[in-house]
Amino acid sequence: MSAAPPDRPSLRRELLAARRQFAAGPAFQTAQAALGAALRELLDQLEPELLGVYWPLAGEFDPGALPYARALPFARRDPAEMVFRRWDGGATTAQDECGIATSSGAVAVPDVVLVPCVGFTREGFRLGYGGGYFDRWLALHPGVTTVGLAWSGAETHFPVEAHDRALTLILTERELIAPE
Repeated sequence: MSAAPPDRPSLRRELLAARRQFAAGPAFQTAQAALGAALRELLDQLEPELLGVYWPLAGEFDPGALPYARALPFARRDPAEMVFRRWDGGATTAQDECGIATSSGAVAVPDVVLVPCVGFTREGFRLGYGGGYFDRWLALHPGVTTVGLAWSGAETHFPVEAHDRALTLILTERELIAPE
């Protein structure tokens, strides 16, 4: 008999601790470069008109400067919602209500969105930070191409909940996963 999977908060803590350890090690820069090269190749195929990016938190892949029009998320706590705002790629001068750097540009809907993953499954589901902001946004924009960016070591298993939205693709430093 197999043990029950850990609850989401416990799994999130475990994955974040593993990511901190990975980010502090020698393989991190190599993985960052490999994921960056794979992402540029994928985006050349997708040809986004407006690319939704994110401001990287500790240990996350940094999408850096990309040659596309970009937008950053802006999260509100009450009501809990997220929008994307156009971003010129320069220094950010604003923070959203979660304290994450963002843009003060016009609200826009990207056609391709890069989504940071704390954890992910082969079926295309992601474990984020627990606020549900991306899932709510994705539910309102079902036609958007979503690319989860994750480290290969973040692959995991967790029960899918009703609010979870599968991503179109997941890209790691090792492979592109296209869930069925």
